[in-house]
Amino acid sequence: MNKIFHLALVADWEKAVAENRTYFPPTYDQDGFTHGTGEANRLLEVANHFYTESVGDWVCLEMTENQLNESGAMVRYEPAAAVGDKSGELANGDTSAPLFPHIYGGIHPSVVIGAHSVERDASGGFVKIEISDVP
Repeated sequence: MNKIFHLALVADWEKAVAENRTYFPPTYDQDGFTHGTGEANRLLEVANHFYTESVGDWVCLEMTENQLNESGAMVRYEPAAAVGDKSGELANGDTSAPLFPHIYGGIHPSVVIGAHSVERDASGGFVKIEISDVP
């Protein structure tokens, strides 16, 4: 069972949950898919590359590829890509980086098996995600 993680602004995610509707990130129309990662240990690096200038609290959504596919979304494993106008090339320049799960479709609240808190520092950096039992 392949787990997939996605970072969402808490306000956007809570609104989707309250309305029982599929969540789409703010850059979905521009990017054409919902970004994800299959490796929880890379999520802080990704967050610090793309989202340090953002305002607001974030949540880490956990789901499985099977659940997403059953909900009508399609998962494709592809190289890192831009988020909105920000380059997809991570700061470490690692060309051997794994492929990332891109979700062609949104995330319905019914497929999320965990919503984990995200801790940021005073400068906006992402420092910790409370995810248990993840290698």
